Amino acid sequence: MKAELESKMPQEEDESLIIYLKKELEASLIRNDSVEKENQELRQEVVRLKAQISSLKAHDNERKSMLWKKLQNANDSSKNDESQQKPSEFVKASEKSAELPSPTPKIQESVPRKERQLPNPPPKLISPVSSPFSGVNKMPPPTFAPPPPPPPSKMSAGSRSVRRVPEVVEFYRSLTRKNAHMENKSNSTATPGTAFTLNMIGEIENRSTHLSAIKSDVEKRKEFINSLIREVESAAFKDISDVESFVKWLDHELSSLVDERAVLKHFTQWPERKSDALREAAFNYRDLKNLDSEISSFEDNPKEPLLKAVGKMQALQDRLERSISNTERTREGTVKRYRDFQIPWEWLLDTGLIGQIKLSSLRLAKEYMKRITKELQINECLDEENLLLQGARFAYRVHQFAGGFDTETINAFQELKKAGMSSHKE
Repeated sequence: MKAELESKMPQEEDESLIIYLKKELEASLIRNDSVEKENQELRQEVVRLKAQISSLKAHDNERKSMLWKKLQNANDSSKNDESQQKPSEFVKASEKSAELPSPTPKIQESVPRKERQLPNPPPKLISPVSSPFSGVNKMPPPTFAPPPPPPPSKMSAGSRSVRRVPEVVEFYRSLTRKNAHMENKSNSTATPGTAFTLNMIGEIENRSTHLSAIKSDVEKRKEFINSLIREVESAAFKDISDVESFVKWLDHELSSLVDERAVLKHFTQWPERKSDALREAAFNYRDLKNLDSEISSFEDNPKEPLLKAVGKMQALQDRLERSISNTERTREGTVKRYRDFQIPWEWLLDTGLIGQIKLSSLRLAKEYMKRITKELQINECLDEENLLLQGARFAYRVHQFAGGFDTETINAFQELKKAGMSSHKE
């Protein structure tokens, strides 16, 4: 029995060992399979990442080449514009500009952008009592007396005399009382707003190139910018047209920088508030002058339909009233700011350009009433009362805006009133 038991014991141990080893082998095989699968997945991931890296490199190189081509094209076009442009009055003011050597073709090929160490001299003042910027502007700023209060009712701009005509107000109010149901009709035309979009040159695909160009301007053009700073700080003017010329010259000089705002923010001494005030004054004056010129030269076209003709005049008067209203609303603060920076401000008063523009609106009223009078005299209008009210309304509007009528406009109003009364009798 003992022998049989002893012979059975090793057999059971061997079987249990074999079972254990089989399980270990199976577990090892399973782990090996999983490791091989994981290894294969990692190989595929490495291949995918390598392909993605190569694709990104190719895309990056393509974007770099595209941006470089755009910069070169922009530089070439700017050089062509500069070469074709006639010498401006700013260059004429400099006697030394002709002695400067022109860059050779080799230098133009190696340097992507023309960099001047010193700006061209600013323009000469147009005002006969003023002198060039380089001399007079460095004198202590002149002191100005406070502006006189604008006249309450009389317009003294120019030689034209304007007076109140109570008959205009009475005639308009009598028509509005009689035709109260027509008062809600509006003939104003809205000028569609123009949407302006900024071209960001492909969203500045390579920002590092742009930043490096800004850094280059900051480091290499310090003397150029410091010269501009001195010119702006010492600039003083007696005539607003001199401000226009100076701003045009300043913008031309700053356009040689790769990014004006980004470069100038590194110069803490840059007189930003004064330069902004100069630009604001020049642009506002230019816009108002253009509007005044457009209204002063306006002539009614008798071949145009009535609605189109009066619509044009109403649109011009709308623009005029908006511009003057915006100017008058901020005039007090604007005058104070301009005086602090030695910028002419008298043109903002009713005795200056603002008053002159208000008088120009009398031309619109005269042309408007003449056109309505002509339509009433033809006697082919189906709605004389509404047409007469329309003419009286526009006359009243301009009368209140300009502060009265001159002799020619009064005569046009009398003709309108006469034609309206005769049409009522018929």
